Amino acid sequence: MRCLIVAIDGPAAAGKSTAGKALASRLGYLYIDTGALYRGVAWLAEREGLADAPGPVLGAMIRNADIQLFGNPQNLRVLVGGLDVSSEIRTERVSQLASRLSAVPEVRGALLALQRRLGERGGVVMDGRDIGTVIFPDADVKFFISASPVARARRRYAELRGKGIDADPEQVLVELEERDRRDSGRKHAPLKAADDAVAIDTTDLDPKEVLDRMLAVVTSKL
Repeated sequence: MRCLIVAIDGPAAAGKSTAGKALASRLGYLYIDTGALYRGVAWLAEREGLADAPGPVLGAMIRNADIQLFGNPQNLRVLVGGLDVSSEIRTERVSQLASRLSAVPEVRGALLALQRRLGERGGVVMDGRDIGTVIFPDADVKFFISASPVARARRRYAELRGKGIDADPEQVLVELEERDRRDSGRKHAPLKAADDAVAIDTTDLDPKEVLDRMLAVVTSKL
């Protein structure tokens, strides 16, 4: 059986991670959450007082950092310098900083090689915002997962409340739309669907329906 490279792209809170974890679990593949890598970088930059540092400084910080992912798809852990920061990187503050830093060319360049090394042997499901367009433009299967801004904001709000984080629904929507503009409008590796990506709108789909659609596509390639 072939070991495929599966790329999943899409905006925040569209369901990429949920779908990617479920797909990797079903296939027995390694799940690589590139968003977690960027959040780990953002967490480190904030801790080191470098959140507003110029690109070359951030790039050097990343190249000297030890950022690792481990665990199964449903319990992925993130280590930065040996510290488990899996919970700390999921705050909205870190998420917004990660989005801002991801627009810095030196940041993207420093993480590009790491992401390719992790996935080059195949047997991986990798999600992010430029996987099928930049990281693995020759991926065996590409998906672009989207949903309406209102649906995505509702999901993000429920996620935050589930973690005990106080949030304002309207502000969550505003922040998501701002992140969309930033991710789609950045000069380097903007968020967009690859020409050969299979588009799935999850607005009115439950996770099982999304997984079933993705499995139908992937199994046709095996």
